[in-house]
Amino acid sequence: MAGGHGTRLYPITISVSKQLLPICDKPMIYYPISVLMLAGIKEILIISTPQDTPQFQRLLGDGSQIGLSISYAVQPRPEGLAQAFIIGEEFIRDHNSCLILGDNIFYGHGFFESLRKAANNHSGATIFGYWVQDPERYGVVEFDAEGNAISIEEKPVHPKSNYAVPGLYFYDDQVSAIASELKPSARGEFEITDLNMTYLRRNQLKVQKLGRGIAWLDTGTNESMIQAINFIHAIEQRQGLKIACIEEIAFRMGYISAVQLERIAISMKESEYGKYLLGLLDEREANRENGKGLL
Repeated sequence: MAGGHGTRLYPITISVSKQLLPICDKPMIYYPISVLMLAGIKEILIISTPQDTPQFQRLLGDGSQIGLSISYAVQPRPEGLAQAFIIGEEFIRDHNSCLILGDNIFYGHGFFESLRKAANNHSGATIFGYWVQDPERYGVVEFDAEGNAISIEEKPVHPKSNYAVPGLYFYDDQVSAIASELKPSARGEFEITDLNMTYLRRNQLKVQKLGRGIAWLDTGTNESMIQAINFIHAIEQRQGLKIACIEEIAFRMGYISAVQLERIAISMKESEYGKYLLGLLDEREANRENGKGLL
């Protein structure tokens, strides 16, 4: 979901989608796409505004260059996250699906395992709980003494826990039918919290708590964007490895060959990003010569 007008970032987002703004050396949307790839998802629908959709198409094309199948749909007006499942009903059809927000960044030890566990749950819905110090800004999960989710409240004045719901959700094949039955909220939107509460009332909602070693960054304000940039930059500079490099992920997961990666890298060879991709090929060749096999 890469819609909205990004009004909290004006004037920066008057002429460009928030999800196309740079977080270090790559567009913001690379980060949620990388999460979907790590979850094993190769068919992706990007939902955006009428004016921004062509920009995403120019950036990502049909996804075939990195072994994905990317489609596009338009949300004419920002009428809530749950509307994604109405807009994308034909795309989803009778399959399970995942919704991720285009301005959410996840990183850390154990996240891949949490992601795959959620992706492998084929019944009901799975969302996540993440401890924050300001839960009143988010949808908040309340748990009973046994750790079971018993309620979800959107931006409560008096939060019943510190566990916020990040913008990453996994659903079974009921989701479009359930979303189509939702009524707009007082602010005129189809709320994702209402969708999740429907699953909860049916006893079909799982909530995974993300551990302290995982970072969830929401880049909806200028301050949070600066924090995200500093966080990503610090890790990449320290390790010399890139976060959310979708071409590298495609290569390591076997979606594209070395020849395909080289073609992409050469097209960007004047940038540090392109040089990093070329370095992956040099590393692969060195490993082969040393008998260490492929990356």
